[in-house]
Amino acid sequence: VLSACQTGLGEEVKGEGLVGLTRGFMYAGSPRVLVSLWSVSDVATAEMMSRFYRLMWEEGLTPTQALRAAQIEMQTETQWKSPYYWAAFTLQGEWL
Repeated sequence: VLSACQTGLGEEVKGEGLVGLTRGFMYAGSPRVLVSLWSVSDVATAEMMSRFYRLMWEEGLTPTQALRAAQIEMQTETQWKSPYYWAAFTLQGEWL
């Protein structure tokens, strides 16, 4: 999990696709990386990550299922309803 701002961004390289921080983690053996596509407040990020990990560890969900469930949970609450707070997060790599 790279929960800092804009960790899913990179440079588009012809013939290679998007080259950024995520690629280094995948070359090092990580099957998937959770990244953000834009700057999100620290409070919202902490809330998202808390839900994400709780859903994986306590509910036994896969990373993909946990991310989706955490995003759905957040958008049902008034203070987190805006996609700005929860839609920045995405999984890159294996989705299983």
